[in-house]
Amino acid sequence: MTESLFPPASAVQSATPAPVQVWVRRLIWKIAIATLALMAVGSATRVMNAGLACPDWPLCYGQLVPTQQMNLQVFLEWFHRLDASLVGISAIALLGISVGWRQLLPRWLPWAAAVALSLIVFQGVLGGLTVIQLLRFDIVTAHLGTALLFFCTLLVMGTTLLPPSPAQAMGRALPWLSSLAAVLVYGQSLLGALVGSQWALHQCFGINQLCTVMNGHILGVGPPTLTILALGIYVSRSPQFTSTVRSLTAIAIALLGSQIVLGVATFRLHLQVEPLTVTHQLVGASLLGVLVILATLAWRDRLRTITLIANAQS
Repeated sequence: MTESLFPPASAVQSATPAPVQVWVRRLIWKIAIATLALMAVGSATRVMNAGLACPDWPLCYGQLVPTQQMNLQVFLEWFHRLDASLVGISAIALLGISVGWRQLLPRWLPWAAAVALSLIVFQGVLGGLTVIQLLRFDIVTAHLGTALLFFCTLLVMGTTLLPPSPAQAMGRALPWLSSLAAVLVYGQSLLGALVGSQWALHQCFGINQLCTVMNGHILGVGPPTLTILALGIYVSRSPQFTSTVRSLTAIAIALLGSQIVLGVATFRLHLQVEPLTVTHQLVGASLLGVLVILATLAWRDRLRTITLIANAQS
């Protein structure tokens, strides 16, 4: 199984992905970028109180384009649904291409594309339920959580399809540290979604309720922050890592610093500046994405090295 994923050392230098694999990889990255934009639009829809601007689903006021009712809030909700539909169609196309050209693609790709499509279908169902159930907080939180899982799935697929590099010594701790950091950031994102979906910050400041939810999100900053800083120290002190690994780690630390500053500003301003709140969620999703890419590269190179060593010994 591992031999089909990781070519021998003699083939690494000359290996050139098939044109269809390059095209599929580019499609995956484009869908990932569109998904990031979709989450930003979804965040803007929530902070602008536009989640129920279209009272029905899947249409908006019974129309594909509600021209007569169109205002900023209706536009945000309508455009969010439009973007989600385009992402869903792209996921269907990705699965179709992966199955149709499976002989020229890695054997795992059709299965991964099927998982991605399943997530986006489930995401669509949750999107409809958020309207039908009048923005029930647990459904809204699951809606964002599924979107992040779909985003991460695309990043794992796209990163794994990158051309292989010559085998290099990879620290044993890198895959584990980067994966732990990604899991912790994902959990912190869910806590943030709970704060937003329950308007916990407003309720805590206003009527002293749901302060536990808000404080949980604030205290939850600690574990991912410490893990990412430990990751940065580990990479900086290990000379064997490539420039790609170092760059991704530096980007993760920069995004972490930006996210903390945005979080403090959002807290101090009581969520009164909508673009700041949207940026806070967007930077958090970007941080998660960078960590997922780093972890995928680390595990891919680590497993390739193990495979090459096993092949050499046999």
